[in-house]
Amino acid sequence: MNQKQKNLLIRILVAAVFFVPLYLISEKIVAVELPKWALLLLFLIPYLVVGHDILRKAFRGIRNRQVFDEHFLMAVATIGAIALGEYGEGVAVMLLYQVGELFQSIAVGRSRRNITELMDIRPDYANVEEDGELRRVDPDEVEVGSVIVVQPGEKVPLDGIVVEGSSTLNTAALTGESRPRDVDVDDEILSGCVNMTGVLKVRTTREFDESTASKILNLVENAASRKSKSENFISKFARYYTPIVCCGALALAVLPPLFCMITGVGLESYAAAGALWADWILRACTFLVISCPCALVISIPLSFFAGLGGASSQGILIKGSNYLETLSRVRVVAFDKTGTITKGNFAVTGVHHSPLEDEKLLEYAALAECHSSHPISKSLRQAYGKAVDQSRVTDVEEIGGHGVTARVDGVSVAVGNEKLMHRLGLEPRPCHHAGTIIHVAVDGAYCGHIVIADEMKETSRRAMAELRRAGVEKTVMLTGDAESVAKKVAADVGLTDYRAELLPADKVACVEELLKNCGEKRRLAFVGDGINDAPVLSRADIGIAMGALGSDAAIEAADVVLMDDDPLKIAKAIRISRKCLRIVKENIAFALGVKLVCLLLAATGLAGMWLAIAADVGVMILAVLNAIRCLFVKDL
Repeated sequence: MNQKQKNLLIRILVAAVFFVPLYLISEKIVAVELPKWALLLLFLIPYLVVGHDILRKAFRGIRNRQVFDEHFLMAVATIGAIALGEYGEGVAVMLLYQVGELFQSIAVGRSRRNITELMDIRPDYANVEEDGELRRVDPDEVEVGSVIVVQPGEKVPLDGIVVEGSSTLNTAALTGESRPRDVDVDDEILSGCVNMTGVLKVRTTREFDESTASKILNLVENAASRKSKSENFISKFARYYTPIVCCGALALAVLPPLFCMITGVGLESYAAAGALWADWILRACTFLVISCPCALVISIPLSFFAGLGGASSQGILIKGSNYLETLSRVRVVAFDKTGTITKGNFAVTGVHHSPLEDEKLLEYAALAECHSSHPISKSLRQAYGKAVDQSRVTDVEEIGGHGVTARVDGVSVAVGNEKLMHRLGLEPRPCHHAGTIIHVAVDGAYCGHIVIADEMKETSRRAMAELRRAGVEKTVMLTGDAESVAKKVAADVGLTDYRAELLPADKVACVEELLKNCGEKRRLAFVGDGINDAPVLSRADIGIAMGALGSDAAIEAADVVLMDDDPLKIAKAIRISRKCLRIVKENIAFALGVKLVCLLLAATGLAGMWLAIAADVGVMILAVLNAIRCLFVKDL
């Protein structure tokens, strides 16, 4: 509990100490005779102690021409009740309203604290070694390429490569997974992880602002600015709702007594005209208390905030509540293959139909691909097994969806798929082995092909089954790989459809076609990890990027980022979004339903101030408690 909450609690307790005996006196339960003016002055003490800030905010709103809010409603209702001689009810309404505000503040603060703790990945310092001693510096001051020391129990402050030592890392804050990860020399580590065992020396590869921890925190902090349709609806609803209920309360206070006085209907039940007006004005005040939209205004944004935080705790970063809402309507999911369904750990498994020695063909292929960061290029360099001298390579040209051409030691080399060979006027030899087939041409002549196999992710097949259970009707793989490879992968993991041998532009066209078939209510998500997936991620209703190994461009273009590259998290993200939307709808229906019934009871005189405050504060407390359920997503 912060200081502001403690101060409010003290004010509530002081006001309650004054209020209880005064209420007992006013209701004749305790036989103490006090003149009416003295009783009024005594009741004003607890009223002002507990409600002075509400009155001040209401006055400020009137002065700033922003009249119609919950503070105005409470001020008018309670002052009206006291003016009509209902001192106890007027003070009780303000007192219980502040009790509800205190509870709401504690609940929201706790949910924010839970999320902050779950996302507590911001490093406070980095250790830099100088003259044999460690010096703590701000992570912002560490330049790319510097060597930092991470001791056991410390957070990794910046992304980098291990240059000395081995250890075990706790990655739970990033991925939501409690399973530790072992790292050794030459392994990449991400900022935000916690070093558990050995001392590590790490050469930094990114500045602090570009590090993984900073990006995650930035995504979570900015998520609140992207509001869902439900949140925007509530904001607009409150803007129009409050003036309408104020006009309704005014009409309730004036029109029925005027009608009674003009027609004489119902006057016999009142001793005098003053009693008639007092009764209807009190009903109008009760009407105002009940109409306060706190439950909706507080619980709906809190539901989305808790949903985003709960997803973050599982390693699923959703960039805004608007994307959370759209995710709940996903019925079609399209996938890239490499790095998404498969691990992207390519390895050369064979060299076929080459007139050159295998080592020479691999050398040409590795040198031609030396400037590429694609996993296939890395596997060619790994199979070559020697240091790549880039000075031997000139005139490199990357042809999207085809491959690469270059000059190696002055000799023209082309490395790519069948389309590249046909483009060069060469006829490639077909291959019947499973895997990605890389054809090579040297000095204008076809020189065989290299077979590269990719390993399936352990959870890919289960991920497709979970998506079907989550209500996804269609799963499609869009890949630039060969038809034979795509067909085998689709069958192995249980996809409903696939499209093979696609260029980046073809993927966009396929997504456009799938979007047309989705209709108005169904939404399409695309899951990818490479830089060439960025256009498709942007075009889909929801773009989902693999965050741990994915490119920066893919993460930037995506709406959802999976921090551990696990496709199983896609179904969990959809379930989280649907749970959050279900809770939002429950709160809207519950709050409006209870208020409507109580407003009708107030208008007919069947509900007094006590029921009014119970309806207002009670509904708010229950709605906030329901909203906080969005934080708990581990069992989904």
